[in-house]
Amino acid sequence: MLLAAGLTTLSAHGARADVLDDIMKAKKIRIATDLAIPPSGMIDGAMKPTGSDVETAELLAKDWGLQLEFVQTTGATRIPNVQTNKADIIISTLSVTPERAKVIDFSKAYAALQSVVGCLKSDQVKGWDDLKGKTIGVSRGTTQDTTLTNMKERDLKLARYDDDATMVTAAISGQADCIATSATIVSQIGVKAPARAFEPKVSITNFDLAIGVKKGEPKLLEKLDAWVQENLRNGKLNAIYKKFHGTDLPENMRG
Repeated sequence: MLLAAGLTTLSAHGARADVLDDIMKAKKIRIATDLAIPPSGMIDGAMKPTGSDVETAELLAKDWGLQLEFVQTTGATRIPNVQTNKADIIISTLSVTPERAKVIDFSKAYAALQSVVGCLKSDQVKGWDDLKGKTIGVSRGTTQDTTLTNMKERDLKLARYDDDATMVTAAISGQADCIATSATIVSQIGVKAPARAFEPKVSITNFDLAIGVKKGEPKLLEKLDAWVQENLRNGKLNAIYKKFHGTDLPENMRG
């Protein structure tokens, strides 16, 4: 009876289709990407997706010979999308953290994120102590939200927003004095509202950005790792990053 039970279990595991098999069978890959965080993800004047994450996703689909379907997401819904099979992978400024690594797997890093607190250029903010009493906007569920929430000793005043677009609107309208996000997004505020130009004031940390995959998908992860490594080596991922962010990837990432 024990042998029969073991064989049944093995048979069930062997018969289980994995995500890579499903992708290749469908000839389509569903990628969760936030299209409201320029310049990583956004909608252009022709109402088409564009940005560094968008072009990274497009390059992946092209290289694998697949149709691409974007699954619109926010910072808070990126991981649930792959956990509930609404998306196959995540390419959406997803930084690698120990907390996230408990619930999803990460590919090799394909880009990097400088995480900062940005405020008005005219604000005399030089360190954490200068942020006391200021309202700092964060996107709910992001690493900035988690990091600053855990800084209880600094007694920071946080205002949480559902996505980066709403957070940026709060900064432009004066609802938030500062925002905790990527340095790239901070610089975008001055483009949208020159009278409310922000700049990075306090560095939080630097994060590797990687492709997110549901736990237990080793074949998909191995294929993604090989793809990232090849496109870092040939310079294609660096070219995409520089096109939208105006700078090269960190030297240690470039091929």
